[in-house]
Amino acid sequence: MLKISLSKDNAASLHQIILVAKSSKITELHLPKQDEAQIKKALEDKAAQYQRFDSEKSLSVVFIDETKEPFQIAESVRKSAYSLAKFYNGNKIKTAVVSSFLKNNHVIDFAEGAALASYQFLKYRTKEKTNNSFQSLFLNEKSLTKNDLSKLEIKVSANFLARTLVNEPLSYLTAVQLSKEIQKAGKEAGFKVEVLDKKKIASLKMGGLLAVNKGSIDPPTFTVLEYKPAKAKNKQAVVLVGKGIVYDTGGLSLKPTPNSMDMMKCDMGGAATVIGTIYAISKLKLPVHVVGLIPATDNRPGEEAYVPGDVVPMMNGMNVEVLNTDAEGRMVLADALAYASKYKPELVLDFATLTGAAKAAIGQYGTIFMGTAKEEVKDKLKKSGNSVFERLVEFPFWEEYGQLIKSDVADIKNIGGPEAGMITAGKFLEHFTNYPWLHFDIAGTAYVMSEDNYRGKYGTGVGVRMLIDFFEKY
Repeated sequence: MLKISLSKDNAASLHQIILVAKSSKITELHLPKQDEAQIKKALEDKAAQYQRFDSEKSLSVVFIDETKEPFQIAESVRKSAYSLAKFYNGNKIKTAVVSSFLKNNHVIDFAEGAALASYQFLKYRTKEKTNNSFQSLFLNEKSLTKNDLSKLEIKVSANFLARTLVNEPLSYLTAVQLSKEIQKAGKEAGFKVEVLDKKKIASLKMGGLLAVNKGSIDPPTFTVLEYKPAKAKNKQAVVLVGKGIVYDTGGLSLKPTPNSMDMMKCDMGGAATVIGTIYAISKLKLPVHVVGLIPATDNRPGEEAYVPGDVVPMMNGMNVEVLNTDAEGRMVLADALAYASKYKPELVLDFATLTGAAKAAIGQYGTIFMGTAKEEVKDKLKKSGNSVFERLVEFPFWEEYGQLIKSDVADIKNIGGPEAGMITAGKFLEHFTNYPWLHFDIAGTAYVMSEDNYRGKYGTGVGVRMLIDFFEKY
């Protein structure tokens, strides 16, 4: 991770980054005289930045539009940090210092963007490892403290934890190994972890998780994470549920390989979100009682795999007609949502790479959510999503959608029709809740195939930063 520090005495000798408003009067910024004319021209040409570069000392002036909403300004700053970090790595620059002439303190946003952009997953590279040259960023901002930097480091580390879990292949990250990774994170951050094995899962009658696991050579796990500080502000727990399908072939409803099955190591992105969030909450010592539930298995077409037409008895007593074994995520989530009832939670949030329909609807630019929680809670989550630019889009949750999953032979079926697939998946999950609840379909945002900003390529850790912001203000 990029090292972030407060500015030091010799910072002026480093590569300089300056954030300025597009409306600024250049003469009032006290920038080097040699650059004033060129900076003025760059502003007139509506350039994103001005740069004077040599290998020993450079100046980068980033132009920010302060007429936008605050959260949009913050995102512009983060993206500028990504752009400069990429430039510095390409030119073997090791250290820089950033200052700001903006109205609000966006130096920390710049640091966040640069730090998030420094993520690399190099575990399986045996040759030609590409390590970042840009290793240290100083912040020239007197209002910031070491505590601010410590919080930022924790948040970025939590996001990196989620990204790495998503990027790990099934050859390493089986359901059993995922539970071990959670135990390791719990020991490091200070939250409790309990791992339920297949025998315990069977005794709890988690039929959905067991059905999906039938084709696997590896046993399932159900992992419970809990952070409960002595002075928690919530009397009843907030429960986070994360889909932990460590690999999804589609089962007997087999996926095609190109642009589908080949990226299905990411199907535990919801679990990664929950793990990263509770890791951060614990390390930040936030005064909230939070429980995480991770049902985990892979979904394979093995000899004993469940088949379309099967009827599966679920933990809450309902019977589900399986019409598509590739709609497995909702099967394992359903049991976890039923299990959540034991906590009498004040709120339950589930995260899952659940449907291609969600990705088709809004792409990788936002997360679809829906559910039964109060409007006040939804609004707070939307604000937190905007704050870190992990935007949320609420989809309708009308009763009529529930008609699409009615079954002729069981209580409900595990898929609806060709329309509104992300909503019928949510209506399926609703049957297993009896508390305020929201479902987040992160199929479009948890894993991306091209890098165009600080979220990087492949696992993005989506949801972690949003939830940290939400719980900081809870």
